[in-house]
Amino acid sequence: MTTPAPSLRLYGDLARWWPLISPVEVYEEDAAVAGSLFARAGRPVRQVLELGSGGGHTAFHLRSRYEMTLVDLSEEMLALSRRLNPGTEHRTGDMRDLRLGHAFDAVLVHDAIAYMTTPQDLAATFRTAYEHCRPGGVAVFFPDHLAETFQPSTECGGSDAEDGSGARYLAWSLPTAPGATTVRTEYTFTLREAGGRIRTAHETHLTGLFTAAAWQRQLTGTGFRVSSLRVHGEHGRTLFVGHRPTD
Repeated sequence: MTTPAPSLRLYGDLARWWPLISPVEVYEEDAAVAGSLFARAGRPVRQVLELGSGGGHTAFHLRSRYEMTLVDLSEEMLALSRRLNPGTEHRTGDMRDLRLGHAFDAVLVHDAIAYMTTPQDLAATFRTAYEHCRPGGVAVFFPDHLAETFQPSTECGGSDAEDGSGARYLAWSLPTAPGATTVRTEYTFTLREAGGRIRTAHETHLTGLFTAAAWQRQLTGTGFRVSSLRVHGEHGRTLFVGHRPTD
C-alpha cells in the first residue's frame, strides 16, 4: 500500500490519514529484513535509494543506519515523509523512468512495486534500480504476492491519534481469473475527525500479479544476478534480491 501515482485518493487527498491507516511501527520488521539483505551486497552499504517511498515509514527504521534518498510520485506522501524523516533527501519521481545521475550502494523498492501492472512497467523499474545501483551493490524488492501463491483475502486495520481522530480500512482482494496478471483490491476507509465527524471513502486498487519465473527472467535480463527468499511474517511473501556484478 504505497504510492504508485497521485491519482489514487489514498496517496492524494486522503494521504493525511496514512499514519493512522498504516502506522510506522508496522514497517519495523520489513525494514530489519531489508537491512539484512543489504548485508548481502559485495560492497559496504552506506547510501540507499528507496523507490516508491510513500510516507517514509520504512525509511524511518533505516535512516539511522544509512544515508537515505527517498523518491515518490505523490507530493502529499512526500510531505508526510519530510515531517517524519527531517534532513533526509526527498525527490519527486516515477520509478519507471527516474534518472538521478547518481548511483547508490543499495536500492530498495518496498510494496510500491505491486503497482507495476505490466511486464513493461516491471522491466522499466528494474532498469531504474540497475542504473542507480553501484557495481557490487544490491537491489531489494518486496512484492505483495506472486501468481503461484496469491489467495483472495480480506484484511482490516487502522489506529487512533491522541487528538481523537482515527481511521480504519477494509481491504478486499478479489479472486483472479486463470492467467490473470493483475489483482483487484477494493478499499473502504472509515475516517473520524478529531471533532467526531465520521465519513467513508472507497476506491479500487489494481496491482500486478507475476510468476516467480517472470520476476527472475526480468531481473536477469536487466543484468542482475538474482536470488530470492521466502519470509514468513503475518502473511508470508517472497522477496527478490538483484546483485549488480562488479565487472
